Amino acid sequence: MKIDINRIPAEGFSLEEKMDSLGEDLATEVVALKGPLIIKAAASMITNAVTIDVYLSGKLKMKCSRCLNDFEIDLEKKLRFNYQANKSQPIIDLDPEIKQEVILDYPIKTLCRPDCKGLCPDCGENLNEGECKCRK
Repeated sequence: MKIDINRIPAEGFSLEEKMDSLGEDLATEVVALKGPLIIKAAASMITNAVTIDVYLSGKLKMKCSRCLNDFEIDLEKKLRFNYQANKSQPIIDLDPEIKQEVILDYPIKTLCRPDCKGLCPDCGENLNEGECKCRK
């Protein structure tokens, strides 16, 4: 999402975009976008101060760290970015900031549920689905 500070009217303005990918550099085997990320922004400028309020919503597809099953979580985040207006570089590119904020929302340990039992270390059976055959 790019915003041209020369086009921000006195009353401000709103816009909405969809981001379909976090980019190859940010997508991982453990976390990816599930569908588009909806980005709603409201920009305003007072003298040389630009304020952009952003609301993000979408779904993240993750892989459980214990059982390796895929699961989804909802992503909803409100952000506020403040910039100093620079007439020599009038375009503000929010994409890097938005991607960074999405990454900061990644959990350190991705779990499909808090009580996930994981996989049997001997046979690899998913212990959430019942006892494995190798343990007695």
